[in-house]
Amino acid sequence: MASGMRKAKSHKPGKTRPAPKNREKRRVPYQKAAIRSRAFAKAIIDAKSYATDPVRLRSLFDEAAAKAASISRQPFKENWAYVQAMLRLVRAYYRGEYRMVSQDALLSIIAAISYLVDPFDLIPDEIPFLGFVDDATVIALAVGKTKPTLDDFMTWETASA
Repeated sequence: MASGMRKAKSHKPGKTRPAPKNREKRRVPYQKAAIRSRAFAKAIIDAKSYATDPVRLRSLFDEAAAKAASISRQPFKENWAYVQAMLRLVRAYYRGEYRMVSQDALLSIIAAISYLVDPFDLIPDEIPFLGFVDDATVIALAVGKTKPTLDDFMTWETASA
């Protein structure tokens, strides 16, 4: 072997070295911060009480509908139609018109809406544009978890019209 050259270490096939723990922490995407926030934990807890109380659920709907009408759609991009569907599903649910939704999907939807209306979530809504990035992240998570449910609801709406 020539001087100054080192022999490369050989690794056994199938074995990989674990990533250093400090590296994993640095790579945590921003989106996960919103989901791990206290505001999101509160939204999940609140969702359970909203789901069992039609009066509170209607109040949440009214607040969320007003907020959705006044905010920019840009941070929500392709999920804006699903934000609207979530709101309509919640309205139909508290009215007793639509109940073909699993408890898990309903709680995910209500938690996302609750997070949306909370002005003091991970990034306060008063911060221009950035204030809704975390809200859009939570909405995207809820859409990802409940898309078949929301699609079924929209099909039901179309058939019922």
